[in-house]
Order: sequence, then C-alpha cells, then structure tokens
Amino acid sequence: MEKRYLAKIIANDNEGLQMISACCAGAEVKISNIKYLKSNKIFLLSIKRPKVETSNINKKVNSICKFDFVDNVKSKNINQNNQELVLKLIAIDFLKNKKNYEINLIFENNAYITLTSEAIEVRLEDQNEIK
Repeated sequence: MEKRYLAKIIANDNEGLQMISACCAGAEVKISNIKYLKSNKIFLLSIKRPKVETSNINKKVNSICKFDFVDNVKSKNINQNNQELVLKLIAIDFLKNKKNYEINLIFENNAYITLTSEAIEVRLEDQNEIK
C-alpha cells in the first residue's frame, strides 16, 4: 500500500523558499485562484502542481501556497480580467529591499507577481492528490 504523503512546508528564509519554489516549479494556477486578502496581509495561490518530491512525477496534487505579512502586490503581463486564464509558475525568488522583501512569483511568458513583505513567511500545503 502506498503511503499518501501530503506535503506541508513552511518557509521563513531563503532555503525554505527555494524548497517551496522547487516543489512549485511547473505548477498551474488559474487567475480566479489567486487571492490577495489585503486587510489580513495574506496572499493565496491555489495551484495544481507536479508531485516532484516523489519518484512518480506524473502525479499531480492540489496545493495552497500562502504568503503572510504581504503589504503590497503588483503584477505584470497578467490579464486579470480573464479569470479562466491558466498561468504556469516557473520559480519563486526574492530580493531584500531596504527593510522589506520583494518576493517574485515568476510565470511563463514573462508574467510575474511581486509581493512586498516585511518577512518571509510562506506555507505550501497539499490539499489532495488529483486522480
């Protein structure tokens, strides 16, 4: 019997963020599944990602990627009016800018979302496997 392993990764530094980035590489996210809860300073992505941490990379899993302490969100080359549009995530990285962090979500076709945050606090939580 195969153990159903659902990942839960919490990152609060570069190393953790790189791990989440590696797990999310190739993930698909629909525009309607990107939410910024400004009053709570939370940015959420509901993604469909390849299960890269197992030997079976054909398996896909629904996951939530949650960013805390987000003060500002900017996007570039993303048509937010098309709620059905699916973006493909390539990587997540960050730069330190004075006392804030700029976390970049980099998508195919030169599209990206930049989160301005006072801290790196990212959680990747698998919801369920896609059969």
